[in-house]
Amino acid sequence: MLKIERFRFQYLVSAALIALFGTFLACHFFAAPRQAFAEDGTPIKTTNEDYFVTIHDQGTVLVVKTKSVTVAELLSEAGITVSETDLVEPSLDAMITGDYNVNIHRARPAIMIDGLERHYIMTASYDPKQIAIEAGLTVYDGDEFSVEFNTNFLEAGAVSTYRIERKGGRTITVNETLPYKVETRYDANLAKGETYLERAGEDGRRISKYLVEFVDNRETSRTLISEEIILEPVTEIVVVGSKVSIPPEREQCAGWAREAGVSELDLEAALELIYHESGCRVDATNPSSGAYGIPQSLPGNKMASFGDDWQTNPVTQIRWMSNYVTKRYGGWQQAMDYWWQHHWY
Repeated sequence: MLKIERFRFQYLVSAALIALFGTFLACHFFAAPRQAFAEDGTPIKTTNEDYFVTIHDQGTVLVVKTKSVTVAELLSEAGITVSETDLVEPSLDAMITGDYNVNIHRARPAIMIDGLERHYIMTASYDPKQIAIEAGLTVYDGDEFSVEFNTNFLEAGAVSTYRIERKGGRTITVNETLPYKVETRYDANLAKGETYLERAGEDGRRISKYLVEFVDNRETSRTLISEEIILEPVTEIVVVGSKVSIPPEREQCAGWAREAGVSELDLEAALELIYHESGCRVDATNPSSGAYGIPQSLPGNKMASFGDDWQTNPVTQIRWMSNYVTKRYGGWQQAMDYWWQHHWY
């Protein structure tokens, strides 16, 4: 009886270990990944993902389970307010794409002394150079900073006080922002008027060094000595729908236009101009002038430069017309605008 019980116990332990190992495999090898990525490697926030974010705020630690998309939404959800002078890392517009930390550096009062001038500011920085820049001062290479002990407690209280010592520097190193560009991409499979943000833009950073000219101790000009890009800007990509709704009676003509290379973005204007000129009839002939075909070319044999079948092939005719409106007006829409003003093109 004892042997049977011992065997049963060992069997149960083995079964439990197998089940535990199976759970481990399922979780680590077969479960759907938490994080999705775009083609460029950028993490994508999906709507149903929960993340655990730890918020550090003046010694207080708060762990939040959230579906928020940005840090700003997270702080709002947690009931945490920040001022314009507080520093939040990562930034308020940063997307939440995983479990990580958010640090809030609260602004405090500080005094920056520059000669006889005293500048009072609220800052979250502890870097004297950055504080001086936030106070609106120009910091030249060679300038030095020191921490001051302010004997006037009524003025300073617990305020951090710094002094900038001008050392006659004649160069200045500036950390400059490189604004990102916005690129618009048109999607023929997306309805006209619909848009979405494919990739958010990010500013770049550049360190530039200038030689400074002074007259009577006042800065008068700067000459660039050197520059180094430390972070390339990331172009923002906005996708705009260009697919137009074509009436059934114009579908055949639209097919010819697409085959001729007319883009979805230009298709609506192209069909409007084509139907005003010829009703999209390949053999349309003006009895007065002799203008011929879909584009009402005068004379018609001009279209021969795009194919020997210019008299009967609608695609050849529209190719010629597309080339004509691009060279003469800059495009289909501009040609249509001209037609509305003059009733010819």
